Amino acid sequence: MLPTLQPGDGLLALRGGRPRDGELRVFPDPRLSARYLVKRVGEVRQSASGAVFEALSDNAGAPGATDSREFGWVAAKKSYRVVWKIREKTREKTPEARADPGADSDR
Repeated sequence: MLPTLQPGDGLLALRGGRPRDGELRVFPDPRLSARYLVKRVGEVRQSASGAVFEALSDNAGAPGATDSREFGWVAAKKSYRVVWKIREKTREKTPEARADPGADSDR
């Protein structure tokens, strides 16, 4: 999720809530459930089993980057909404800017 997240950054995420376009979500990797992914929400749809969302990588061209183009859409009920980021280098606590997905990641 570079440049939004850097190695060592911490996250506080809460379960629940309908995914919103542009917000960060944490969810189990659909291919390896012991691993969690952090992705930005793209389009959101309602399905028979609840809301699903398109999980997008901020840097899709990076080596090893993966998102919904590879594993499909994600069930919202299995995801967590990121509400706080902690920057490793300064340990500065920063609220997630859901309203402006293009905002400076150091906020």
